[in-house]
Amino acid sequence: MHFNRGKDTGMNRDRGNQKRSSAYFRRFLGSFFIVIALLTLSACSEQNSIFSTDSGSDVTLNTARVPWDYKIVEATVGDLIGSDMTILPDNDMLPNDGNYATGDKIWVLQFMDAELTTDENKKNDIHLSSWTTLKSYPDQTSAQKGLADLKVSITTDVKLVGVYKTEYKGKTRNFAVLELPTGNRVKQPIDDARYKALEKQKTASVVLEEVHDFADYDQAFAKFRGWAK
Repeated sequence: MHFNRGKDTGMNRDRGNQKRSSAYFRRFLGSFFIVIALLTLSACSEQNSIFSTDSGSDVTLNTARVPWDYKIVEATVGDLIGSDMTILPDNDMLPNDGNYATGDKIWVLQFMDAELTTDENKKNDIHLSSWTTLKSYPDQTSAQKGLADLKVSITTDVKLVGVYKTEYKGKTRNFAVLELPTGNRVKQPIDDARYKALEKQKTASVVLEEVHDFADYDQAFAKFRGWAK
């Protein structure tokens, strides 16, 4: 009887081992298929993800803040607050360097800058700021002199990228594409005579307006203002 119990115990142990091996195998298969499924879903999601970083869809953008424009306007001194004053009608605050009194008529210099984004094809996207009041002047003459120092007109030759024609409903239009010294490109409509004159040229003579930064005069932005000839 003792021998039989030992034999039965060995057989039961073998059956138990077989059952455990079978369970381990089933769990292994289950885990294997889960991993395969997750890998497949991951591959699909990477292909369809809106956050894909595929180099084929990358666009190189360069963004810079540049001085865009200035103007002078007549204004009235409002409240005096310590050594400062408000400027009517917008209640801008400026130092009262001219020792003005409430109600005095003055001239102020206002400034606008721009966020300029240029893509790899040198096409520009421009967002303009609101006007900011920078400085006061006692009269229009001194204000105009200050403005002339910041907006400078020059005549120079610039790179001519090319000229081209478009046609729509039987009407033809001509354009010239110029590259300015600051690296940005501008497109200007031209007539037939200028198209013929520029067709084989590499440069063009133009009038530019250099807009200088009030705080850093060496920083300037060039704007097309017309043809020199």
